[in-house]
Amino acid sequence: MNAMHATSLLLLLPLFAQAEPCPDWPTARATQELSALQAQLATWDDAYHNHGDSLVADELYDQARARLSRWQNCFGQPQQAPQIALQGAPSELVHPIAQTGLRKLDESAIEQWMSKRDDLWIQPKVDGVAVTLVYRNGQLQQAISRGDGLSGQDWTARAQQLPAIPKRLPEALDATLQGELYWRLENHQQARDGSVGARGKAAGLMARQSIQDDEASAIGLFVWAWPDGPEEMPQRLAGLQRLGLGDSTHYTYPVADLAQAQQWRQRWYRQALPFASDGVVLRQGRRPAGERWQAEPPHWAVAWKYPASQALAVVQKVHFNIGRSGRISPVLELQPVQLDDRRISRVAVGSLSRWQALDIRPGDQVSIRLSGLTIPRLDAVIWRSQQRAEVNAPRPDDFHSLSCWHSSPQCQTQFQARLAWLSGKQGLALNGVGPGTWSNLNMQGLLDWLELDAQQLQSLPGIGAQRAQQLQQTFNQAREKPLQQWLGALGAPSGFDSGALHDWPSLVARSQDDWQRLPGIGPKRAEQLQAFFSHAEVQRLAAHLQKIGVTAFQPNQAAPALSASSEPQASAKVTSQ
Repeated sequence: MNAMHATSLLLLLPLFAQAEPCPDWPTARATQELSALQAQLATWDDAYHNHGDSLVADELYDQARARLSRWQNCFGQPQQAPQIALQGAPSELVHPIAQTGLRKLDESAIEQWMSKRDDLWIQPKVDGVAVTLVYRNGQLQQAISRGDGLSGQDWTARAQQLPAIPKRLPEALDATLQGELYWRLENHQQARDGSVGARGKAAGLMARQSIQDDEASAIGLFVWAWPDGPEEMPQRLAGLQRLGLGDSTHYTYPVADLAQAQQWRQRWYRQALPFASDGVVLRQGRRPAGERWQAEPPHWAVAWKYPASQALAVVQKVHFNIGRSGRISPVLELQPVQLDDRRISRVAVGSLSRWQALDIRPGDQVSIRLSGLTIPRLDAVIWRSQQRAEVNAPRPDDFHSLSCWHSSPQCQTQFQARLAWLSGKQGLALNGVGPGTWSNLNMQGLLDWLELDAQQLQSLPGIGAQRAQQLQQTFNQAREKPLQQWLGALGAPSGFDSGALHDWPSLVARSQDDWQRLPGIGPKRAEQLQAFFSHAEVQRLAAHLQKIGVTAFQPNQAAPALSASSEPQASAKVTSQ
């Protein structure tokens, strides 16, 4: 939402927006959707610029505005600059020198930009709110918010309260300074901590009518431009140091090539700084005189942003995965977006109840981030499509720990999860057999694989003679697995008394009261155990295993019962996936 670069979003869309396909909408719907997104952006603009309230993360705002611009191009609608001229603001002042925006370039564009210039300097792109400070004869006369770059709110009264802004300069000179008011942070690492809402805190404070002393001390000032100052960068930095504005000299360095720029960018991204930052800024030391500046991105300075910590993704479909125990897990299929060095096209919602609460439909835009730098995580719904697509969600009552023992359209995902569990370490530990194998075998029943010979296996797509022999050997070995492993493979609840011996008939014969009399088994677990062993499908599977000669299910075969210490951890609960 940074007004400093809002204009540049209309000139240079982020790469993620350029790569997006245009929505397949008829004209009427396109008009409806674009109008709604424009209205949402206007609401965010008003809250931020007029009330100091950041309703959405800055990088998500930037992506939403870029997406609107992309959609306007798709449907031939005119581009409009953000409405950030502080409508209804109590007072407004004209900047004596326009505040420019910044173009955002990727690494290859940065290298090209640098190759055509010399006298280059690099600074952190401080994540705060832009301000113009006007001094006359060394005395602070005006403080103006960025606004639209030509005019902004009168922040003079609030600026007088901030210790970071000198009220009188050590030298009696006229000067126009442009910089960033930032929220002071301790040991802040951008790569680790993100923006932590620092910009919104600074904006909120400047929107208040009065500021407490401790709050005022939490605001710092980073001067990034002295338009009417010395012509050369070293002289400008030395002058700012004399004026008591040392942040600029501490965080401005010359760079000769891309490699040096990369080093500074990585250093400031990963090392501690006293402020949040969302990238670096590269500047030419010499630039045109301030009276020639315009409220648009200049040619003498560009931004190189850090990888986004959040992405605004368009939902294309909603899928529902059903685990072995019947747990329904919604998954969103996304229009691919880039996060750090990962291309994200799917994200898990978490639970059916969360999906229902969020009411996510195709066309909605959601924010995602990486958890632990690798796993995509859904944060929130940022914007909803105006036409709510129908989504057929599975009914929770239809799926549970004893449902879907056979393949069917309704049961496909739970049945596949049962097979994956059966062959995994929680079950029979079938070497080299996983979800891909089961997909190739196209099983219709949970135990069909036990009756496939090498010739039948070899006739299936993707299975050659050697692989068929390996599979048959593995399947034959499964016939000799002990009862403990077979119970885990079938998904039996845990909780057996390790001091007793059981065979299959004795397990089936136990009543709920019998189970509950065992040490460590309460009423709920006893009910689950009795329900499992008395279930018709479980008994049918056991009878089939006995019929085809599986050792553990033969008469008079006994094996140690499962226990908390000996049972694989993943099968410790009925509801585990």
